[in-house]
Amino acid sequence: MRAGVRLGIDPGDARIGVARSDPTGFLATPVETVKRGRGDLARIAEIAAEIQAESVLVEVVVGLPRSLKGGENPATAKVRAFAAALARRLGPLPVRLVDERLTTVSAEAILRDRGRKGQDRRSVVDQAAAVLILQHALDTERASGAAPGEIVEVGTR
Repeated sequence: MRAGVRLGIDPGDARIGVARSDPTGFLATPVETVKRGRGDLARIAEIAAEIQAESVLVEVVVGLPRSLKGGENPATAKVRAFAAALARRLGPLPVRLVDERLTTVSAEAILRDRGRKGQDRRSVVDQAAAVLILQHALDTERASGAAPGEIVEVGTR
């Protein structure tokens, strides 16, 4: 397992959930929900810079929505474009895409089971989904010894 903090991102149409790991790469915790739109990449870059100032930031892990059968869909294309823009913004920090099927559904269920209701749940579900995405990536790396997912290649455009 590589040492260093990872940032987990759950990009949605309205909000972006952000999570981080501890420096050992063992545990993911929520950070913030960023409003989607103007300034969202800048805010994520600020969060990354804040983490980098206190620890070693190894990479950013972005949840990639796939169909239940594992295929690509319109949401997948939007997230790939978002991840490419984020990678250009954060370069040379690596950005990886990891499968995130059903993480928002799982996050909703966990929050509901813990008594979170309506608007209160909606305000943190994106962070909870980012935690699930990042925790899955951390667990996968620990089990396999290899970095999870696929690296986002930054084009020259």
